[in-house]
Amino acid sequence: MYRKLLLSAAIATIIAVSGVERASADVGDAIVGGIIGGVIVHEATKNRQKRTTKVYRAPAKSYARAEARQIQKALNYFGFPAGKPDGVLGRQSRTAISQYQAHMNYPVTGYLTEYEKSFLLNSHNRALAGGPLTHQQIAQTGMGPGGLLHAYRDEAAGVTSAAPATTLAATAPAGDALVIAEKEPGGASLPNFLGGGDGVSLASHCNTVSLLTNTNGGFTTLAAMDDPNTVLNEQFCLARTYAIADGEKLASSVKGVGVSEIAAQCKQFGPVMKDHVAALSLKSRDEVLQGVSGFVLSSGMAPPQLAATSKICLSVGYRTDDMDVAIGSGLILVALGEQVYAELMGHHLSQGFGATARQDLARQWYGMGIDAIEAGQPAVFAPGQPERAVLIKAAVNGPDNAMNAPVQPVSTLPTFKVTE
Repeated sequence: MYRKLLLSAAIATIIAVSGVERASADVGDAIVGGIIGGVIVHEATKNRQKRTTKVYRAPAKSYARAEARQIQKALNYFGFPAGKPDGVLGRQSRTAISQYQAHMNYPVTGYLTEYEKSFLLNSHNRALAGGPLTHQQIAQTGMGPGGLLHAYRDEAAGVTSAAPATTLAATAPAGDALVIAEKEPGGASLPNFLGGGDGVSLASHCNTVSLLTNTNGGFTTLAAMDDPNTVLNEQFCLARTYAIADGEKLASSVKGVGVSEIAAQCKQFGPVMKDHVAALSLKSRDEVLQGVSGFVLSSGMAPPQLAATSKICLSVGYRTDDMDVAIGSGLILVALGEQVYAELMGHHLSQGFGATARQDLARQWYGMGIDAIEAGQPAVFAPGQPERAVLIKAAVNGPDNAMNAPVQPVSTLPTFKVTE
């Protein structure tokens, strides 16, 4: 036992005398190396995180917002109100994208594919660079800036003018598709370069309304309404946009007939419906619909097919600024029971496009359209905005609305007091 203790003491003495410096150095190196290694790893991790933030996250976010702003600017330019270009594709921007997609017959999703985005942005750049030529093209399309998109698309596809038009005659649909049959033309008609109504361009008017709407940061809401007429103008032009898009979507299912030919065929609606359109400014709503119903019964067309044809021609009428075609098509739809379209007649009578401004008669048509929505008939204009009917109703019936001012009957004769 004593020998073991002595041996342990000897070993301790050797370590103390000869190895303490080295042992301390080894331990110290290990500790220092561990600390430095930890710092290096920590700094490397921190630097890697910094590099990730600089190289990936921030620039990607900045680029995405810049691109989103360009998308919003392009949508606003072509007449699809996306609101203030803030780089955030929110609800209003998604609605504008849906309108753009419907306008171009793309699937309506509210989200752009790479092709749809590229075409939109390239078209915007081209329009801005076109100068006076762009303004000439806008005037030629008759659809406002949105017509440029169709012109650019057709040009890229090498589309030329269609064959001579035939008379419009719809036959029973095959499946879900619409079919337009051809008939021999029933006679020549005189050209009309001013279109229907008084020749004032609704397309031009809606372009102005769209610019004002964008300047004001979006559509007027119920809470912010101080000018009911502004609300009615905004909603008129919004309804026009939806009517054009819905008709173009239907037209895309027509087999064997080109877009230009469909437009030429729909022009036949003008002369056929002209008397009923004229009656809109002179007779009560019920009297007008009685006359249109008689036309529907004598047309020989099945109601579903006549309705589909009328929706296509409603689109054409608005796109080409032919108010006789647009109003005539809308009247047929109302007579067929789709009373939500009565709103359009209210707008035409309220604002005086294609009809004489008659606020008293306009109120009857507005009432029918609003009642149809409240009764559960599906909305066809901005269906995702249920508050829209409430907004129009407030604009029509509000105490400050000029529509509620007494209206002098158009048949009132002057009275003179004669004294002897």
